[in-house]
Amino acid sequence: MDTADIIQSIKSIEFESPTDKIIQQLKQLIVSGQLKPGDRLPAERVLAEKLGVGRSYVREAIRKLEFFGLLKTSPQSGTYVSGYSIKMIEGVLTDIINFNKDDFSALIEARYYMEINAARLAAMRRTEEDLALLRSAVEDYDLKVNSKQDAIQEDMFIHLRIANATKNSVFESMLLMLLPDMIRNIVEKKICGDNRGVKAMAEHHEILQAIADQDADAAGAAMAAHLDDIFRISKEVKLI
Repeated sequence: MDTADIIQSIKSIEFESPTDKIIQQLKQLIVSGQLKPGDRLPAERVLAEKLGVGRSYVREAIRKLEFFGLLKTSPQSGTYVSGYSIKMIEGVLTDIINFNKDDFSALIEARYYMEINAARLAAMRRTEEDLALLRSAVEDYDLKVNSKQDAIQEDMFIHLRIANATKNSVFESMLLMLLPDMIRNIVEKKICGDNRGVKAMAEHHEILQAIADQDADAAGAAMAAHLDDIFRISKEVKLI
């Protein structure tokens, strides 16, 4: 092996950020059972002092764990451990991350019809708190896209807020299992093109407005329009 080949074989050393280290600690507490479903986390300030990091790192770690369904935050009761199994969250899509065409099409089709009906139910059942959380998620997405930053996590939050507003735990659980790796693959592989985020902003606002108006038909139609591109492309594209 010559020098060029050796250099090609050397991989850069990856350093864990404080956020990642906090996530690992909290995950371990959940997996070990020291933190059980329904247990409330200490306040951000207390966690930051104990971990020896800034509160922004703790806040980001909690936000990411919410994204994967391990934590839930309520304005009234604080942040607590959700009832989802960590093995379910991390393991369900292991065999599907490298999608082949048939797998991808089937998953997108399942997501398409599930999310249309989730939007309809959310419009019928949402509370004012649900609406405020969804509006905040849409605004967070807009900020990221307008500043040309990665908005995968914010996109996920929008769809999970809608699922949560259905008041149907099966919808929420199924979408929580399907969406994270699916959206990440769609965005990272640029299946819908580079400027998809800008178009999605307007579509998110259409969905938000229909849910705010409690118009189930409009909400379903807006979600169908939002997912139409990927639904169509899924029939043609083969992921590598």
